[in-house]
Amino acid sequence: MQLLALALYHRDGRPAPRVLRFRPGALNILTGESETGKSEVLDIVDYCLGRSAPSLPDEPIDQTVGWYVLLVAFRDSRMILARPRPAGASTTQAMILTGDDTLGLPRADELKPNSNAAALRSQVSARLGIEDFRFEPPTGAARQAFDVSVAQAALLCFQNQNEIADKKALFHRQTENGMAQTFKDTLPYFLGAAGPEQALRRYHLNEAQRAQRAAQRKLDDVRRHRAAVDATGVALLRLAQSEGLLTEVPAAPGPAEVQRLLEQALTVSVSTVGPVDLRDRRQGLSDERRDLRQQLQQLDESLALVERWQKQGQAFTGELHLQLGRLRSLDLLGPERDHDAALCPMCTRPLEQPDASAAEITVLTGQLAQELDQAQSIQPIRDEHRRSLEGEREAVVERLRVNGAQLRELAASDDRMRNLQEQHVRIARVQGRIDQALTAGTGSPAGDLGQLHNSLTLAQENAATLQALIDEDDVPAETERRLTDIAVNMTTWARRLNLGQAAAADEVAISLSQLNVVVRRPAGRLPLNRIGSAKNHIGYHLVAHLALHTY
Repeated sequence: MQLLALALYHRDGRPAPRVLRFRPGALNILTGESETGKSEVLDIVDYCLGRSAPSLPDEPIDQTVGWYVLLVAFRDSRMILARPRPAGASTTQAMILTGDDTLGLPRADELKPNSNAAALRSQVSARLGIEDFRFEPPTGAARQAFDVSVAQAALLCFQNQNEIADKKALFHRQTENGMAQTFKDTLPYFLGAAGPEQALRRYHLNEAQRAQRAAQRKLDDVRRHRAAVDATGVALLRLAQSEGLLTEVPAAPGPAEVQRLLEQALTVSVSTVGPVDLRDRRQGLSDERRDLRQQLQQLDESLALVERWQKQGQAFTGELHLQLGRLRSLDLLGPERDHDAALCPMCTRPLEQPDASAAEITVLTGQLAQELDQAQSIQPIRDEHRRSLEGEREAVVERLRVNGAQLRELAASDDRMRNLQEQHVRIARVQGRIDQALTAGTGSPAGDLGQLHNSLTLAQENAATLQALIDEDDVPAETERRLTDIAVNMTTWARRLNLGQAAAADEVAISLSQLNVVVRRPAGRLPLNRIGSAKNHIGYHLVAHLALHTY
């Protein structure tokens, strides 16, 4: 394919385009003042070959152009490859015209989208002899499959002004995200080391490996399901045994035994016990206990009052005994105890307040003796009353003890009833789980283990056969052999240009792993980024691309 012309059509539809014509089969050099659009020629050609987003700067050219058009020639035909300026960041619209050697640039009013970028790449690729095939990355690779077309071939044909002297990258847009791997994937095809047959085998291998993984997953799912069912069944048997649904469970039952015992556990019927309402009985006992406590409190208060009376009576009788003893000591004076109460018995002097006479003291003594007799006669009555209160208190305490025992028995009865109900609920829950497990077991993943294992074996054998065919192709070795052939011209031309390290080099070659020029010398390999001078960088780029396209 040769470029015949590049035309820029104004966005307002002016009939005369700006045309840049090329001489086919010759070296074309564009010269001119700075900032006149020379650097944009490469980006325009790249866009017209099917790139969705042009990388044109926001300059007068991009602001005024409505259509970018390429006129290209093949051996016996020509094509118009036209792309409109995108209204946004990108566009897939395109216009394609084909014709013989007389086909020329279209008029401005003839520019109408009639295709898209993908169809444009497909038609150009077909005319260039690029087979229509899809590259399938190896299994497990993070990158996506893609169609090989002129889009990848064009990357090997361009070098912009900051790439031609790049010591770290050899190809156009190589430093963009994912582009380095694209070169490694497609360069073997463009060198002839791989083709659609290898891509088809890779595709079939990916499908076979996908089928192998699916068969492995299905087999693993069935195995895991059966193992889970067995483990769940044994656990349910132990649970049923703990709840009394089963009496004996083997230590390691087989699948059939597990099934039989689970079904047996479902046949055990458990009588339901309804709740018994004991609230009236409990309320009556509580009321009785409250009344008894009130009675006990009243009796305790009465006993305390009696005890106070007892202490006060003892103090009173004691005082009476003391005073009575003192008065009775006057009886020791005998008959002469009477005297004039107005005179002091010791000094016979008159008293301001006369003393009581002996007769009055005797009367007082008799009165005290009578009161003491009365106080002592009340004591037995008080003791009897206290014993009566204590007896009543003991009776109330006994009734409280009986009441407490009845309440405790009632609470224990509630607990027993509650535990029985909870046990029935647990048994029902266990039987429900058993029924669910048996039902789920009938809906287990279909497939016999032997049949699934045979399917996996067949898938593995198919994948291994395809892998062997791909290994026989040995694409990496074929690619290296072709790069070695290309290195012959590279070495010769590098020496002719007197490039650095070329004179003493055994070989100047392209490294597919590094995507750069490598100089092989007796002292070791030397990549381009370790060779100085921009002259050498430009020179090695030139000899690499010229040798690659010559091949």
